[in-house]
Amino acid sequence: MQYGYARVSATDQNLGRQIEEFLKFGIKNNNIFCDKKSGKNFDRKEYTRLIKRLRAGDLVVIKSIDRLGRNYDMIIEEWKKITKQIGADILVLDMPLLDTRDKADNLVGRFISDVVLQLLSFVAENERQNIRARQAEGIALAKQRGISFGRPKKKYTEMFVEVTELYIEKKIALSDALDLLDVRPSTFYYHLHKLSQDFQ
Repeated sequence: MQYGYARVSATDQNLGRQIEEFLKFGIKNNNIFCDKKSGKNFDRKEYTRLIKRLRAGDLVVIKSIDRLGRNYDMIIEEWKKITKQIGADILVLDMPLLDTRDKADNLVGRFISDVVLQLLSFVAENERQNIRARQAEGIALAKQRGISFGRPKKKYTEMFVEVTELYIEKKIALSDALDLLDVRPSTFYYHLHKLSQDFQ
């Protein structure tokens, strides 16, 4: 049996192009599984349904490797589960080398696909490390120039600071503090906590 798996990251993105490729390939509409969810992990409803239906000898078709997921370590684990534990095949339409099928000897196809996948994983991980290194260098240089990171601290008025000090020192009641500042208790306590952190 042939199955197609399509994925986009957001609900407002279109699955049409991927589905069209599967139909051209000859996959029946009711054998196409689609998720509109991030590729950070495999906790996806339709993908889970597909895996449960898969049997040895079946074929899973995806348009590109990043449609399966964006974490290559997790992709490799999932790839092994499909090809080795279940015994199904995988075909990536945009990268014909990632095709575990082979007419002469299926082991050859799977071996080539495994090597290509490992190579892609290495390249992706290497690029992630390079990006992290570049970010760290950029942050270090920015800090040397006096650039601060994170959300700017809220600047409180003298009135707010005075009222909170009076409240902390128990010189006024909570109701008086709320009236003076014209805020709700939850808002007052939130900013009281933030203000106390600023002075720590």
